[in-house]
Amino acid sequence: MNKEMKFLEQTLGYEFKDKQLLIEALTHKSYKQPYDNERLEFLGDAVLDLVVGEYLYKKFSSSDEGNLSKIRASLVNETGFEKLARSINLGDYILLSKAEEQNNGREKSSLLSNAFEAVIGAIYLDSGLAEANKVGIYLIEKNHKNISLDSLFSDFKTSLQELTQARYGETPEYKVIASRGPDHLKEFEVAVIIENKEYARAVGKSKKIAQQESAKIALTLLK
Repeated sequence: MNKEMKFLEQTLGYEFKDKQLLIEALTHKSYKQPYDNERLEFLGDAVLDLVVGEYLYKKFSSSDEGNLSKIRASLVNETGFEKLARSINLGDYILLSKAEEQNNGREKSSLLSNAFEAVIGAIYLDSGLAEANKVGIYLIEKNHKNISLDSLFSDFKTSLQELTQARYGETPEYKVIASRGPDHLKEFEVAVIIENKEYARAVGKSKKIAQQESAKIALTLLK
């Protein structure tokens, strides 16, 4: 265990009893060891699904299953985990092959997200669900000051705008394709347009939600 990984432990607010678990969680398959972080990633994904689900169930006691599922989906995904990984500079600690390093592996969304899941899986094996919950929720609350349906979805629109401005020099356009149903049960279908090309469509109970859903899909496609 080197000094850099000890610093990561301090950032996480958690010290591993079994240091090998942390090393394994940070080992990408390209690093050519007898182990890698894919199994821990699988476990961490399940742990985070439960941790976030319980957190939202308690935090939003009046929300129905549909809204809880949407909020959880906005947190428990590659983009959400990448954000948490970047907040602790996790890319700096991942063990990669030289080829993957030269391929800008430390900046890859999927690689960062997978490593974050693996670290949570490692904490779960090292100390159980309570500690994994403590670290996971600490990082979520630190990076999402006001958790709600609108605030989480706004991350997708902001992220998409930042990406398209950097890549194409323009911002996305959102176009209402259709609206259906009576006023009290209205649904809107919205398309996101980039460089005069439609990238995604989504349906929501408001134009804002539909926009955010379409932005999420387009962001995934572009990444």
